[in-house]
Amino acid sequence: MTTDVIRAQGETVEQLPLDRLVPYLEQAIPGFRGPLNVSKFSGGQSNPTFRLETASGIYVLRRQPPGKLLKSAHAVDREFRVMRALADSEVPVPGVIHLCEDRDVLGSLFYVMEYCEGRIFWDASLPEVGNQQRAAIYDEMNRVLAALHSVDVDRIGLSDYGKPGNYFERQYERWSGQYRASELETIAPMDELIHWLGQHLPEDDGRVALVHGDYRLDNMVFHPEEPRAIALLDWELSTLGHPFADLAYQCMQLRMPKSGDKMAGLMGVDRKSLCIPSEREYIARYCARSGIERIDNWAFYLAFSFFRLAAIIQGVAKRARDGNASSRSAAKLGALVDPVARFALDVIEKEY
Repeated sequence: MTTDVIRAQGETVEQLPLDRLVPYLEQAIPGFRGPLNVSKFSGGQSNPTFRLETASGIYVLRRQPPGKLLKSAHAVDREFRVMRALADSEVPVPGVIHLCEDRDVLGSLFYVMEYCEGRIFWDASLPEVGNQQRAAIYDEMNRVLAALHSVDVDRIGLSDYGKPGNYFERQYERWSGQYRASELETIAPMDELIHWLGQHLPEDDGRVALVHGDYRLDNMVFHPEEPRAIALLDWELSTLGHPFADLAYQCMQLRMPKSGDKMAGLMGVDRKSLCIPSEREYIARYCARSGIERIDNWAFYLAFSFFRLAAIIQGVAKRARDGNASSRSAAKLGALVDPVARFALDVIEKEY
């Protein structure tokens, strides 16, 4: 068997069996023709994602990571299903082309979708653009989120896409369990946060929507020149759930420190001078678009978002230790669990 070694930033990250992949795709995708030039996207710690340049065009391949996986994690088949269902909606998604459920091809599930040429912004302060476009990009994110939560799931065939019952209770059980399954050492702030959340789960208010699960700036592709979203990516965590979870998760990301890492937040940034809406203004726009008067219990939703992010980070760190992470740099993520949990505890202390 021959393989091509994929490199990103000078680091060997993964191998793909091209001798199996190319013939398979030529049979599975009409018009697909090799040879194949492959490069790996630097994002996508959870599910490795590759750019495929071929004689017939450019495609994107997204696969589950190799090795033993946590239950219900890395659900690329769910990603494929939800993007296909949203193809004709107001939510911009890439066109999906093929889902492979035969693990003999790559060793795990994968799918192929269209490549969307555009801009991805990693810094929430958007230094690449001016104030007018910066304001428009944030308003576009707000519009897309409200549009997502307004989707008629029955009409697009996703009425069975999530389980019934209290969303936050189900999510609490899921991520507490996954955190414990990937726990490498005792992290006291995380234990304290898990206990507090378990004691303050809100009653089910009946709100149900299609939720993205990881709604943030760097999971969106914008038009090369216009402040218009052309693709919302990374649907692995999508389900039927509570819409405020998505809204709080995005606002939580914007509260993160403005560091040199990808997805730098807006902590300490003068938003007004940059024409970036305040959290209060952003929430008000979302409520107006969604026909909601106000959002109560906001501190819980924020704290819960920090908790879930910490649990996700811990899972990536565990896979890195086991040698199954998408990138070796993922091993460094484990050190972030403690500070992320502390952010949540700070929100609880000051705002609950």
